[in-house]
Amino acid sequence: MFYEITPSDREAFISDGGARLTYRDLAEYIEDFKALHTGRTLAFSLCENSPESAIGYLGFLNSGTVPLLMDKNTDGALVKRLLGIYAPEYIYAPSDMAGDFPGYEKIYGLMSYALLRAKAPVPIAIHEELALLLTTSGSTGSPKLVRQSRKNIESNARAIASYLELTPDERAVTTLPMNYTYGLSIINSHLYAGGTVLFTKKPVIMKPFWDFMKRERATSFGGVPSTYELLKKIKFFKLDLPDLRYMTQAGGKLLPSLHLEYAKWARERGKRFIVMYGQTEATARMGYLPAEYSVEKAGSMGRAIPGGRFSLIDTDGSEIDVPDKVGELLYEGDNVTMGYAETPDDLNRGDERGGRLLTGDMAKRDEDGFYYIVGRKKRFLKISGSRVNLDEIDRLIKSQFEGIDCASSGVDDKMKVYITDETKTEEVKRWLSEKTHLRESAFSVLYIEEIPKNEAGKTLYEKLP
Repeated sequence: MFYEITPSDREAFISDGGARLTYRDLAEYIEDFKALHTGRTLAFSLCENSPESAIGYLGFLNSGTVPLLMDKNTDGALVKRLLGIYAPEYIYAPSDMAGDFPGYEKIYGLMSYALLRAKAPVPIAIHEELALLLTTSGSTGSPKLVRQSRKNIESNARAIASYLELTPDERAVTTLPMNYTYGLSIINSHLYAGGTVLFTKKPVIMKPFWDFMKRERATSFGGVPSTYELLKKIKFFKLDLPDLRYMTQAGGKLLPSLHLEYAKWARERGKRFIVMYGQTEATARMGYLPAEYSVEKAGSMGRAIPGGRFSLIDTDGSEIDVPDKVGELLYEGDNVTMGYAETPDDLNRGDERGGRLLTGDMAKRDEDGFYYIVGRKKRFLKISGSRVNLDEIDRLIKSQFEGIDCASSGVDDKMKVYITDETKTEEVKRWLSEKTHLRESAFSVLYIEEIPKNEAGKTLYEKLP
């Protein structure tokens, strides 16, 4: 198992605050955690991108305690609601938050974090295969959790390390929250390979992030579409990054034009740009586009990861075996998670998916076997009898109107498009009508100051006005 750390003097975790921990240090901290735990039980871990936060995650996995990972800045009302539902025996949080949890007392401290234990623990039944709980992408007020097994985590870390060709020399810098499946997969895969994780809470738009990245010779970083949109605005293409070997992108479809721009930049400089595809329900990654195809297949999310399989399902349930026909994407592999949990009783449920996941994404496959996501199954409307892909609407607007962020929603025969430039509403409406051949009365273009997004940069459509 990747989280069963083998002691060595290789650097494992480095923080921009000055902490430097070897794999031997990690192994010792994990043993401390194991000695504190009473057996199979539940913990809430309020995460940040720091060595001590990641050590808590590893300590829970090794002790048999099942952690639910949440951002430390998660809305307090949601945390309180989840505490009321699941009543975890342990809470692991920044020390300055320790007083926020009545009924819990501090039993251990690690750098800036504290481990709290319930004064009156409530027994809970947990399935023998359950290892980790994550919130579903975009969760803001729902207690629905994704149940991940040890096999899920291990198989995905191994597959990612394999197709990225990770070695112990890799040094990945954190750009995404560790409680987000993509951010966590970067930590997992680099531990699997014996590499180094560089922890920083600084955003990519700040100079200290790049100073830290250069100082510690980061070899890679990952980002969601909004990350790469921001990087272009801060003139990323002019940065001198001699140690950078590769960049990864997931968390949604990148505009094909931007995909191509990064792919060409990387190829010209002997670096790799790797687009990936995943969901929390599949632990993390399901597909990837090898760097050697990043230019020729720009816009594609690639093929299935090692050990996985993709297929497309038609509306009648049959498998599509011809190229360029759209169907719902089905994934099969050991990283498909056990199912959801919405109550404490669900934590004792076994595997409900059997390694098969209907992703809810609509996709097509070209004649070379590369897959292209065209939109979410639920993100289609019928306008005057024609199907309209809302994800494609968003991409069209972003491609035509540089600097505008947008998000579309609505119901059949009435689409709403929200944009962040008040001066462009009429222009966007006219252009969109001409581009899509939709009558203007079928949709409205509305100004919004900011598109609501979660900490990983994904649009929260349910938060639109």
